[in-house]
Amino acid sequence: MKRLPIPEDVTGEEIDKDVRQELQSLPKTLADDVAKNLVMVAKLIDEDPEGAYGYSRVALRLASRVAAVREAAGFAAYANQKYSEALAEFRAARRMTGNIDLWPVMADCERGLGRPEKALDMAGAPEVHKLDKAGQVEMRLVAAGARRDMGQLDAAIVTLQSPELASNSVQPWTARLRYAYADALLAAGREGEAREWFAKAVEADKDGSTDASDRLAEMDGVEFVDALDENENENENENEGDGDGDGDVKSGRDEQKDGLGDGRGASAASAEDSSEDRDS
Repeated sequence: MKRLPIPEDVTGEEIDKDVRQELQSLPKTLADDVAKNLVMVAKLIDEDPEGAYGYSRVALRLASRVAAVREAAGFAAYANQKYSEALAEFRAARRMTGNIDLWPVMADCERGLGRPEKALDMAGAPEVHKLDKAGQVEMRLVAAGARRDMGQLDAAIVTLQSPELASNSVQPWTARLRYAYADALLAAGREGEAREWFAKAVEADKDGSTDASDRLAEMDGVEFVDALDENENENENENEGDGDGDGDVKSGRDEQKDGLGDGRGASAASAEDSSEDRDS
């Protein structure tokens, strides 16, 4: 079996105590090896999902009968948009534990597989009533995304309207719920309301989980400067000015001005895919 390198500072002790307890069913050396690979999955899944996927496959080959391993493999596959594989792993983990917490992300996998109707069926299933508040909000986000997949924009807006959306208290899900609502309003052409809700999302987004501030600035016509490009242009201007006089310095400033304002586009498009349409 091909192993992947594990940094020396990764001990395996970093994993959650409940996962550690699950691994106690394995021989100690094997449990430590699996734990280290799971730590790498957690470390990489946001910044390097492909790398995380590789470590998850190693852990899966080592301990496929451990529910936490199947769940980690599911999330790594999900992060790489391997929705069929992710769904299979989540189902396996749920069979092993009977835990309902994975229900919303399983429904979102159905969306990823082009089956929004199935996701909506899951949103109306009895299992949803067994979810905690965070899980129910996630399920609402998935259902709204499924409505949008089906071209039912007004229904998506109504789906997001809830006591959690109206509440002034800030919970872990608040920023994403407000963001999804703002984006649906904007898609429906209700720009004034959309701006209001993007602003509310910014207020709740303390850890930058959305790009609500960029979307709000975009609506207000604010343009952003890429500081690195600006410094490079300034250096070029200085070099040109030393050799050719004031005329070239002015030309450099014009080029610098023309380069402003495009740095936000990629992040906005990315958030539109992940936070609005696949926000679970």
